[in-house]
Amino acid sequence: MRQLFPDVADDVDPLDVYCDVPVVDGRPSVRVNMISSVDGATAVTGVSGGLGGAADKRLFGVLRSLADMVLVAAGTMRTERYGPASLPIAVVTRSCQLDWQSPFFTEADARPVVVTVADAPEDNRAHAAEVADVVIAGTGSVDLPLALEVLGDRGARRLLAEGGPTLNGQLARADLVDELCLTVSPRLVSGDSKRIVAGEGLPTVTGLTLRSVCEDENFLFLRFRAAR
Repeated sequence: MRQLFPDVADDVDPLDVYCDVPVVDGRPSVRVNMISSVDGATAVTGVSGGLGGAADKRLFGVLRSLADMVLVAAGTMRTERYGPASLPIAVVTRSCQLDWQSPFFTEADARPVVVTVADAPEDNRAHAAEVADVVIAGTGSVDLPLALEVLGDRGARRLLAEGGPTLNGQLARADLVDELCLTVSPRLVSGDSKRIVAGEGLPTVTGLTLRSVCEDENFLFLRFRAAR
C-alpha cells in the first residue's frame, strides 16, 4: 500500500495508517467503512462484493481488528451473507425478524447483538434472545443515540459501521459519524445503486476533514474525519 497523503510513502502498513481511531466523549466512536465504484455505485447486482479486491479485503480486516464491535443493518447482513465472526456484530433491525438458525448466530465465536425496538413482535425478540444479546432502543424505529449509549455501557468504545447506506444515513442524521473510510473501486457500474449515505437529506451539510489517502492495486483508500 502506498500512502499519498498526508505524507508520501511507497510502502506503509495499513494498521499504522488507520490505528488512530476517533475518540468521543460520552459514547462509542463510529467509524463508517464503505466501498463505491468511481461513479458512486455501492453494489453490483445487489451486493458490494463485485466492487472489491484483495487490497480492499486486507483493509477490511485491519479495520475490524481496530474495532470493539461491528454495527450493521439487518438487510446488509442478509444480502452480504455475513457468516459467524470472532468480533461481536450488532445487527440493527426494527422487525427483529432474522434467520436465527443461520451460522451467523449458531456458530459465532463472539455472541452477536440484536438492536431492535420495544414494539418488535414478542416472539421475534424471544427467538433473538436465545442466540444473541438483545438491546432495546426506542419504539417504532431504532433510536441510534440510545443504542450507542447502551452498547457503550456494555464496553464498546470503538464501533465499525459497515452499512448499508440507509443505516449510514440514519447515523449521519443523528450526527453519529465520526470517521468515514471510503474505498474507491476502479470500476464503472452505472445503474441505480444507492450512494454510500442514503435516505432523507441531512439537516445541515456535514463537513469532513481529509486524514489520509492511500493506493493499492488501483484502489483508492480515503479517510475523512468529521469536522466538528
